[in-house]
Amino acid sequence: MALSRLDSLYMAVVADHSKNPHHHGVLEGVEAIQLNNPTCGDVIALTVKFDGDIIKDIAFAGEGCTISTASSSMMCDAVIGKSKSDALALAEIFSAMVQGQNNIDTKVLGDAEFMAGVSKFPQRVKCATLAWNALKKSIERSEKASCQKCGESTE
Repeated sequence: MALSRLDSLYMAVVADHSKNPHHHGVLEGVEAIQLNNPTCGDVIALTVKFDGDIIKDIAFAGEGCTISTASSSMMCDAVIGKSKSDALALAEIFSAMVQGQNNIDTKVLGDAEFMAGVSKFPQRVKCATLAWNALKKSIERSEKASCQKCGESTE
């Protein structure tokens, strides 16, 4: 079965993000969100710096398969400089895409749109969404901390 040129491009972009991940490392002064995918062995530690509602900087560390590492790199590229609500919207679009939903605008994901093929391999969806789930948890933790600082109830 020959790969189309488009499939070859997708594979090349995913491989490049995996071999040369963007935003790989740890941000100082930020507590990491750590998640793992026991079915594949992926482990991620995501650190995010917020400037109010904006994702000022983001980095990930850990060990993961090609899909997990590439998705983490692509996610960081997609959300840096975005508001928390915009980043959460991107996470929802990404999740829907890798679960095979076709009626969504995936162009807003940037390179992460190249992960659409994961939907053909349901066992790899957890690999692809690990970083995005860590991002959601990081934003949730940030929101709780903001509410506690201003005295609002988080209940």
